[in-house]
Amino acid sequence: MGRLGLVVVLVCLASCGAGATALAALRLDRELSVGTVRIFTDPGHRGALDLYVPLVDWGVRFRGVRLPVRLRVDVQRIDRDAAVRVAREGTGAPVLLSRIRRDATDAIASYLRILVVVVTASALAFGLLVALALRGAGLPFREGAIAAGATALALGVALVVLLPPRGELGSPEYYAHGPDIPRALRAVESAGSTADVLGEELDAQLVGLARLVLEPGERAGLENRPRITVASDLHNNLLALPALRRIARGAPLFFVGDLTDRGSGLESQLTRGVLHAGTRLVFVTGNHDSDAAAQELADEGAIVLTERGRLLRRGRFGPVVARIAGMRVAGYGDPFRRRRSLGYFRSGPPNPTPEEQARFAEWLGALQDDVDVVMVHNPALATQAIEMLQRDPPAHPIVLLVGHTHRADIQIHPDVTVINAGTVGAGGTGNLDEEAKIGAARMIYFGDRGPFAPLAADLVEIDPGSGSATARRFRLDVDEISRARK
Repeated sequence: MGRLGLVVVLVCLASCGAGATALAALRLDRELSVGTVRIFTDPGHRGALDLYVPLVDWGVRFRGVRLPVRLRVDVQRIDRDAAVRVAREGTGAPVLLSRIRRDATDAIASYLRILVVVVTASALAFGLLVALALRGAGLPFREGAIAAGATALALGVALVVLLPPRGELGSPEYYAHGPDIPRALRAVESAGSTADVLGEELDAQLVGLARLVLEPGERAGLENRPRITVASDLHNNLLALPALRRIARGAPLFFVGDLTDRGSGLESQLTRGVLHAGTRLVFVTGNHDSDAAAQELADEGAIVLTERGRLLRRGRFGPVVARIAGMRVAGYGDPFRRRRSLGYFRSGPPNPTPEEQARFAEWLGALQDDVDVVMVHNPALATQAIEMLQRDPPAHPIVLLVGHTHRADIQIHPDVTVINAGTVGAGGTGNLDEEAKIGAARMIYFGDRGPFAPLAADLVEIDPGSGSATARRFRLDVDEISRARK
């Protein structure tokens, strides 16, 4: 029984190894009506369908593949005449777009059929070879052959069932390789308005791709709208400041707390570079900041917002609601922020009590008619306020900017949006075991020439090791777009 088990294990491992090698090695080029694509798989990643354009280092990723494999479609060559027609006619060219999508679908289906055959055949052939080799060593061949056949069949069935993209493929993720972070953001903008229907979403990607090929520097859609950068939780990680400067360049930076770890004078000196990351710094304290650090930022010209009003020089306070970049903005300092008079020690776990949550809800309730954007470090502090706004939606859109969790997230409710940009310090120097990515966000909005209305939010993540960037866009005006189409 031991000899039989050894044969089965060795043959199964050999068949799986051969199948995995074939899966990673098979690459096919296919001619489409707009150019040439190379289709292949990239095992060892979270399952996804990737469209990548090496020419402009831009990609769009759709979740929906259930195997730990990325199904890659890399654009190798573009027919310029076809790209010109797509770019000029846009989504108003349904026949052309339908043909391109049909060609692409047929090419992927053809690749998948060939892949299943190649992987199954490779697994079976190598498994049989190993079984033959083991027979020469005196081990049974019949059981090895059965194991090779069963393993090859299982691999083939798994590919047929789990590799083709299925289900909802919305909420695409845009990415760029290498350190040139703005490319991912430009790709998001070039893709135009995302839609709820998969067909419309794919059309938008095809049009965006054509425009990138024709004019890589041209920004479409929301390019002329005002925007802000949102970040939090640097935690003294000075190595992340250059990335933050690149993301925040040309726009105000709204920093939602935890710039430091203790808020001491030395930390404040080290992190002062954040003052010049964007065109203007708007700041609220987190539980790792201090009253002294906040005052130093205010003295240096930053807009430091507190529940009592804007912090001014020498500890004075201005209005609670500040007019910034065409928006009415208020901020609520974290109740657990450090205090110089107490030696910058932590006052306790930063878990807001129901009483503190109620105080924040009461504070926001008194302001909600006069504010567009609210900054508060810990989203748990805003729990009751968000529930209140959900039960009784405000008369105009309100955006809450939060941090603390180190996890990028966005919540979209009727006229209430909550944006958490993650951790711009990748967890900070004291949280290296988190293995977090550098995170930031951008919000694009109306507001400079009329009432405030958020249009889109981009969540940006950067791998600190490779410098690769991803950007996901969330439309915040979907209801308005839907009503306009009706």
